[in-house]
Amino acid sequence: MRNPKSAASLLIARAKSLHLHNHHTRHRVSSSSSSTSTPLFNFHHLLSSRRHAPSLIPTRLFSSYYSLEQFSDDEYECDFENHQASSTVANVDEWKWKLSMLLRNDKDQEIVSRDRKDRRDYEQIANLAKRMGLYSELFGKVVVASKVPLPNYRPDLDDKRPQREVVIPLSLQRRVEGLLQEYLDRLQLNSAKITDSLDDGSSNNQVKDVEMDENADSFVDESVMEKVLQKRSLRMRNMQRAWQESPEGRMMLEFRKSLPSFKEKQGLLQAIAHNQVIVISGETGCGKTTQLPQYVLESEIESGRGAFCSIICTQPRRISAMAVAERVSAERGEPLGETVGFKVRLEGMKGKNTHLLFCTSGILLRRLLSDRNLNGITHVFVDEIHERGMNEDFLLIVLKDLLPRRRDLRLVLMSATLNAELFSNYFGAAPTFHIPGFTYPVRAHFLEDILEMTGYKLTSFNQIDDYGQEKLWKTQKQLAPRKRKNQITALVEDALSKSNFENYSSRARDSLASWSPDCIGFNLIEAVLCHICRKERPGAVLVFMTGWEDISSLRDQLKAHPLLGDPNRILLLTCHGSMATSEQKLIFERPPPNIRKVILATNMAEASITINDIVFVVDCGKAKETTYDALNNTPCLLPSWISQASARQRRGRAGRVQPGECYHLYPKCVYEAFSEYQLPELLRTPLNSLCLQIKSLQVESIGEFLSAALQAPEPRTVQNAIDFLKMIGALDEKESLTNLGKFLSMLPVDPKLGKMLIMGAIFRCFDPVLTIVSGLSVRDPFLLPQDKRDLAGTAKSRFSAKDYSDHMALVRAYEGWKDAEREGSAYEYCWRNFLSAQTLQAIHSLRKQFSFILKDAGLVDTDTSIINKLSHNQSLVRAIICSGLFPGIVSVVHRETSMSFKTMDDGQVLLYANSVNARYQTIPYPWLVFGEKVKVNAVFIRDSTGVSDSTLILFGGALSNGIQAGHLKMLDGYIDFFMDPSLSDCYLKLKEELNKLIQKKLEDPSVDIHKEGKYLMLAVQELISGDQCEGRFVFGRDSRKPKASNDENKFTKDGTNPKSLLQTLLMRAGHSPPKYKTKHLKTNEFRALVEFKGMQFVGKPKRNKQLAERDAAIEALAWLTHTSDNNQHEDDKSPPDVTDNMLKLLGKRRKSSKRRHN
Repeated sequence: MRNPKSAASLLIARAKSLHLHNHHTRHRVSSSSSSTSTPLFNFHHLLSSRRHAPSLIPTRLFSSYYSLEQFSDDEYECDFENHQASSTVANVDEWKWKLSMLLRNDKDQEIVSRDRKDRRDYEQIANLAKRMGLYSELFGKVVVASKVPLPNYRPDLDDKRPQREVVIPLSLQRRVEGLLQEYLDRLQLNSAKITDSLDDGSSNNQVKDVEMDENADSFVDESVMEKVLQKRSLRMRNMQRAWQESPEGRMMLEFRKSLPSFKEKQGLLQAIAHNQVIVISGETGCGKTTQLPQYVLESEIESGRGAFCSIICTQPRRISAMAVAERVSAERGEPLGETVGFKVRLEGMKGKNTHLLFCTSGILLRRLLSDRNLNGITHVFVDEIHERGMNEDFLLIVLKDLLPRRRDLRLVLMSATLNAELFSNYFGAAPTFHIPGFTYPVRAHFLEDILEMTGYKLTSFNQIDDYGQEKLWKTQKQLAPRKRKNQITALVEDALSKSNFENYSSRARDSLASWSPDCIGFNLIEAVLCHICRKERPGAVLVFMTGWEDISSLRDQLKAHPLLGDPNRILLLTCHGSMATSEQKLIFERPPPNIRKVILATNMAEASITINDIVFVVDCGKAKETTYDALNNTPCLLPSWISQASARQRRGRAGRVQPGECYHLYPKCVYEAFSEYQLPELLRTPLNSLCLQIKSLQVESIGEFLSAALQAPEPRTVQNAIDFLKMIGALDEKESLTNLGKFLSMLPVDPKLGKMLIMGAIFRCFDPVLTIVSGLSVRDPFLLPQDKRDLAGTAKSRFSAKDYSDHMALVRAYEGWKDAEREGSAYEYCWRNFLSAQTLQAIHSLRKQFSFILKDAGLVDTDTSIINKLSHNQSLVRAIICSGLFPGIVSVVHRETSMSFKTMDDGQVLLYANSVNARYQTIPYPWLVFGEKVKVNAVFIRDSTGVSDSTLILFGGALSNGIQAGHLKMLDGYIDFFMDPSLSDCYLKLKEELNKLIQKKLEDPSVDIHKEGKYLMLAVQELISGDQCEGRFVFGRDSRKPKASNDENKFTKDGTNPKSLLQTLLMRAGHSPPKYKTKHLKTNEFRALVEFKGMQFVGKPKRNKQLAERDAAIEALAWLTHTSDNNQHEDDKSPPDVTDNMLKLLGKRRKSSKRRHN
């Protein structure tokens, strides 16, 4: 992709224009001098120039493609300004040719350049690449142009990526090697014994057991069972008729008849009876959620088939499943848990006579994993399909696949919006039904109307949302000018540019000109609430916010207000996904007279629940939505504008009981620019858990399965999930479930947390790991009230006890709560330590659920003393945390006054302020493991735990050997470990045997690996407990495999001795002579290692010691004259640029600043 002729002439022209002011000499540049110079000559030239002409420093020209004699900075500076413009034009012309060649070349995907003139001209190069349909990025000092999109960070181009020199005490290494050898010796001895004692008896026994299981069918005759069900059906009909004829039943029936859905009852029942799939859309308040499943149940009971009927109705959220079940059971005059029940994670009320079950979509999916045909289920209702949650879209794929096998099954899809055609077409033009709702008229007030009505004036300062002292950065960020548009501001600018507000006052127009769409508008919401409370009629107010953080901050601000914080006038409540049951009931109850209810809610209040006394709605127009950047493999949590459908849903909440008012805190023109519907969750979240569930359905190809979705996710997102599952060992290379993957699919938790749980059970430190996994599966139990954030942070740090671990802090907080609960002081304990009692109770419930699943799988012993035998070993608990959270790895590099954190996907990251590790000035561990990261303005790491080198090497990902002895690589070479070769051999063997032992346990959970692998387990514990993190981070070591070269001929021609040459060069550079170590591999085979200035180079095996040392010297000389892989083309015959490595040897750095003459 180079044009040698034009490039050479360009460089010759540039060289002729340069003059030496100090010495009045001119260096000639010609193709002949360039072709005859050698790396060795350049090295001698460098040493000579260092001694005699300090002003001469080597400068790289034209991306190392051509070797030219060097010029001083002073010489170059003379005509720099005169030639810069012409140089840029020539450089861009050269890039135009290079990019054209890249487009024509099918093999190459990108051009990589480290030339500083390309960095100087990057803006022009980037514009050129964009016009040619290519992508470009500047990674530090490296310019890349590519045919495919480029990520934000490239670890292969980062000279400061983590490279770790691992050091442990030699005595520790010897003890570990002794234990490992003891294990290997005993293993060999046991293998010999087992081979001698093998017999075939066990296989015969297994056959007999299978035969017994196959014959163990139900002894109940089918005809007898049918008679039992008929009697039950008759009893159900009599009970239903008795209720309907009672005074309470007649009153309830009258209310139900007033709902719009009642008018469509008969038509709906006929449509369901005659069609396998039907799609129903209904406006808010029409009664579709509570009435339609009930109509089917009543119809089946009345026809005498009640006991044969089994209906499941899914809801996207647990709160709605519980609330709807409670309402329907009340309408039937029955206690909850009889005919009507519910099942959500950790809670449920249902019995053997439950025939209508309300549950979350996840509960039905778990059932489908074990019962793919849904045996016994007659009807499935999937509600709120318009929300397009990931579970709902996944459920539709599975149900669509199930329908041909279950012709008797009836599927009813229900949506609150008029997008039924999309779902109808997905199910082969399934019939649609629309139920018109009855709502009172709702008057919409947009921002321009609100400003005109209230007289409120927006300024640049009163729109700053106050997030408290602890999140001062978030408050200050609103003042900083934005360098680039985001999704929020881009939509607003486009919408406002096409609108005018001539019908509004100049005061309102001035306010609109000052409006900041990035802010939520706490002060504006406060002003609107004051207006409603002082001037509007009675009625509850529903305020839609983006998330819990904004809700809690606004709640704290409103509580400090003289009117809105007065409990005698305002009942201030919150509504979010993890509410306590007692709190849920409060939002549905009417407040006492003369008290106005104000509810701060997330978008879950749009459709999942109905609060009947709402008259006023305040809509901020935003929702905090998780999106997924597949290219950078990073989740992003950013506020974004809602869809028009969501805005209508929010507005509709106000017209349930009387005419309502909706205050939209954005202009009408912005609303008209909203997208019509929200992007499906399947297209904006990582798919790790989903892909694992798909494989547990015994699907051949994950990609093919997901291509059948309503809207298929991006292939890169699917591949990222598959790669992750392979990395943690859940899938093999053929995308088949491994033994670990099968166990993980049983656990209703993220795969990485499931792996941590399984490893905790295997290594007998189950209890603390059980608490950690349960805690990471729910909301953070550590509360951070706005006015006491410092105290709350200090309380959390006390739980950490300088363990540098958020996870260990969680364990201690939970254990303290359990002790306090036994003493009857749990409430006081939570209040004193800023802990959520509700979350701790949820952790307690999850612990029971996970324990039951693993006991059922045979991985957990009923004897708690056995499974917790090593729970006291904190180093082992850290190792288990590492095994589960990998590849969530952060390197911790200490600078003079701060620390730098890096990940493989993101480069530089930050720790969340509420992490205990964010409070420390130094962290003694070289690595942090984390489970969750999110991109807000930067990439933030949530909970983290410090781990040692040995912990990461043994319990992290797969290892591979580097090019040198003692060089190990992890994460495709992103992390390099350098150590003594004997230590690397010890690590590799220990990890290999440990993985074999874990696989043996997963294959047969009854195996006691702590008995069979006693000495191996002792070796592991000894190593991870004894590693004191004595190593260090180094940078710039060339860990890549060099290209094949004729190094031996290069450094031995004319009878040159490579050992003597290397020593001469080192001595001239002011260093000690190199040291050689030789290892006798086997008969007539030796390998040598040469070491100087902290660097080691290993030669190839040779037939004697002298040749081995000679080859090691050649490897070192090759490195000194080795060109970067990114700059040197494989077929490039020009001499390499040796500047970087030689300067590294001399302990000298290039200076980018120009030197001036005196």
